[in-house]
Amino acid sequence: MNGDQATTNSLVEGLLIADAGSLPELGVCPPLPYLQAVGAALAASSIGLGAQNVCQFSNGAYTGEVSAAMLRDLGCKYVLVGHSERRQLFGEDSQQVFEKALQLFDVGLTPVICVGETQREREKGVTQGVVAAQIAPFLTEQGLPILEKSVLAYEPVWAIGTGLSATPGQAQDVHSFIRRHLEVSAPGVAEKIQILYGGSVKPANAEELFAMPDIDGGLIGGASLVARDFLAIAEAARPS
Repeated sequence: MNGDQATTNSLVEGLLIADAGSLPELGVCPPLPYLQAVGAALAASSIGLGAQNVCQFSNGAYTGEVSAAMLRDLGCKYVLVGHSERRQLFGEDSQQVFEKALQLFDVGLTPVICVGETQREREKGVTQGVVAAQIAPFLTEQGLPILEKSVLAYEPVWAIGTGLSATPGQAQDVHSFIRRHLEVSAPGVAEKIQILYGGSVKPANAEELFAMPDIDGGLIGGASLVARDFLAIAEAARPS
């Protein structure tokens, strides 16, 4: 929840200056009021449009909510579900996250399913159990088709907005666990799904993070508010 029309326009212009076609796959998720304007500005580019949230219901008397079909109508390709701030500040649980992803799947959008542990959970040594429980609804008969069309994003809650970041080794350990966990119930998905890392990724640490074998890209927060930094991170994700 940052910026206004002027800063949003300036940020998009900064991204469009770059030859995004030569960079890895990029998507941006602006605040809801600016989705249409940003989508129009990006229309001729290779940068995908995304949203930060969606309602778990398809339509009806849910004042203040936004449906998956509405986001598709605005040209979205990606939508975040289960971001740590939604889980921590707004009480969204894993079943609600699953229901939101189901809505997106039903209209052909790509859910970006966010998972991750708090600092207290990490200190207690239950990171793997927490992440496994957050993924569990997608390892069911109904959930597997959704997971096949989704992107996963591991974001340690303790490393978001704090200036802290998991070391490349810490991040890789969880990414590796996620992929191995998926191999049990969804082997075909495990080898193909993108698993992004989101936790204070910056130009200074992006290359080292993206060099890890199970980190397929980044879910970028604060650094995405500066076009130069966001593009530097994207450059670091370019396949060697």
